[in-house]
Amino acid sequence: MFIEVAKTDDLAPGGMKAVEVEGKEVVICNYNGKIYALERRCGHMGAPLEMGTLEDNILTCPLHHAQFDITTGEALSGPIYDDSGDALTDNFSRWIAKLEPHIKTYDLKTYEVKLEGNRIRVNI
Repeated sequence: MFIEVAKTDDLAPGGMKAVEVEGKEVVICNYNGKIYALERRCGHMGAPLEMGTLEDNILTCPLHHAQFDITTGEALSGPIYDDSGDALTDNFSRWIAKLEPHIKTYDLKTYEVKLEGNRIRVNI
């Protein structure tokens, strides 16, 4: 079922916008004038992807820099970690730093998009 989620004017070229559709979190992306829709949460640790960056068709997560192809949802790379040697200040941070590289990065679900005039509709 296609549901209107935004207007084309709401999404600048290269822009992203988070929406909720039928209880699902979705991020819509404008790549070269074509609109794509995919799961909003990173396939690594669930960060909100609209806070990341979109360069061409590559969406980069704001938290650990995992990258996804918005046209397919494919995870192109896992997280990137700072190996500068900066000391972590507490046990929790050290535990998280050891745990994160072992968490798999999953592909993202994509949704079919239909434009009707200036309305962006997503098939949920």
